Amino acid sequence: MENLLSIGDPAPDFKINNQDGKEFCLGSISNKWLIVYFYPKDNTSGCTKEAKEFTELMPQFESFGAKIIGISPDSEKSHIKFINKHDLTIELLSDHNHEVAKKYDVWKLKKFMGREYMGIVRSTFLINLSKSISFIWFNVKVKNHGEIVLEKLQELSVK
Repeated sequence: MENLLSIGDPAPDFKINNQDGKEFCLGSISNKWLIVYFYPKDNTSGCTKEAKEFTELMPQFESFGAKIIGISPDSEKSHIKFINKHDLTIELLSDHNHEVAKKYDVWKLKKFMGREYMGIVRSTFLINLSKSISFIWFNVKVKNHGEIVLEKLQELSVK
């Protein structure tokens, strides 16, 4: 799968609301690494595993000065239910118009059981202090993904 963004590119800026209805602007975050991960839907098995793993690893990410942001098309209300149900501590953003997913080229034609539809391709972007992309994972497999991202952050933050 060919993608528009590559390592070294500036991270596309965006402004969308988090689970509490507060505007999150990528450009306003300074002196932090950002882990921006796109996932298809709150409360599905894979998305729940991924969110719980990022929550469990959050203290280690924070020790490297990193912030974790999850983005899906779900509503703010859905995000709050998801956070409360699973005791998540990560920030979730509502991209209901798919604007951010399109900027990051993760809103794609998907196929399932012979049906074609548009949806999120599970992807993660590691964004450095200069707001450029340090690493990208497309078509993410959920198992141990948080650990993999943490290892890459550790590797890149010591360079």
